[in-house]
Amino acid sequence: MMMLYSGYQAWNDMMAPARFGAQIALSFKDRMGPAADWAMPRRMFALMDVFQGAKLTHRRPAYGITEVRSGNAVVAVREEVALDLPFGNLLHFVKDDVEAPQPRVLVVAPMSGHFATLLRNTVQTLLRDHDVYITDWKNARDVPLSAGRFGFDDYVDYVMTFMQEIGPGSHLVSVCQPCVPAMVAVAIMSEDKDPATPRSMTLMGGPIDTRAAPTVVNELANDQSIEWFEENLISLVPMRYAGRGRRVYPGFLQLSAFMSMNMGRHGAAHRELYQLLADGKQVEANKIKTFYEEYFAVLDMTAEFYLETVDRVFQRTLLAKGELTYRGRKVNPGAIRKTALLTVEGEKDDVCAVGQTAAAHALCTGLRPHLKRHHLQPGVGHYGVFSGSKWEKQVYPQVRNMILAMN
Repeated sequence: MMMLYSGYQAWNDMMAPARFGAQIALSFKDRMGPAADWAMPRRMFALMDVFQGAKLTHRRPAYGITEVRSGNAVVAVREEVALDLPFGNLLHFVKDDVEAPQPRVLVVAPMSGHFATLLRNTVQTLLRDHDVYITDWKNARDVPLSAGRFGFDDYVDYVMTFMQEIGPGSHLVSVCQPCVPAMVAVAIMSEDKDPATPRSMTLMGGPIDTRAAPTVVNELANDQSIEWFEENLISLVPMRYAGRGRRVYPGFLQLSAFMSMNMGRHGAAHRELYQLLADGKQVEANKIKTFYEEYFAVLDMTAEFYLETVDRVFQRTLLAKGELTYRGRKVNPGAIRKTALLTVEGEKDDVCAVGQTAAAHALCTGLRPHLKRHHLQPGVGHYGVFSGSKWEKQVYPQVRNMILAMN
């Protein structure tokens, strides 16, 4: 399987001329005048549009957050790299025109085949009332071998380093897969009495204990041995990239796995996209195109991080069993005594089902009851926990109130 990446790259190279041709053909649309709106040309251009857009990209899309309503005013937002590390940046969304200081929040984004821009709506909503930072992970294929390895413990290190950079009195919001390493980071910082230990920790749709309610994702992780995952899913980065020779779990493989779980839905979405374009309904079509532009932007993970996460989090559930170690040191969630805990789950979540994230409460034995809260959001799946109208109107107020109570 080590040559799989090279095969994928060869296929991409072979398809590039056809996609380029489709783009060239689309460029003639504006030159055709009224004829471009005839039924046959519309169908032809719709087909080309869908074809050239159905491709994977490997660069982080733009967050595109240039302004946000904060209080009674609309303020400008600019991005600033607060800390640049080999495998990820601490990205700060700076608001210069805010009158009073706002609570500082670190959003811990998943490293799971997509870029942190998948949390764009999460960040945009938090920016209304908070000073927001995010873990902006880099594509492993672009990180030279000289940067060393990046495993589960390194992820924990990055979270702690970022919290220390932001400084004391801040808060942490973790989404999906990183809820486990984020909780480990808070436990270690609490035990060490680190001044930068966050005042609150919000865990959203994360696999704290996958035994609580196994999903298809969990079953897939347990169907094979860790050796099978290493032999069949790990590949080498091709020579043309800065990370040449690095062992990675390619983003295109992870995306393929995700899409295979819902092929009917994705197929229907592209058929709908074609029909909307053919009918001239550009505004409705753009909503689908925007989603897939983000969804098809993939990130490669280092082999060690992927395999260690599968092994420790999904197969052996070490944190939930009280057996997880960090750099040889036993992790003790009971050491968390001053960091308030909010867990959020979606009623229809088929990635991290109800009960998996709430399991954090039983582990945090050192927290008094008034420092623990749980929110179950009706009517949403995995993405609805942190993105969309119900996130903005129903989940976010819970997060904001927790941060406000502990600020």
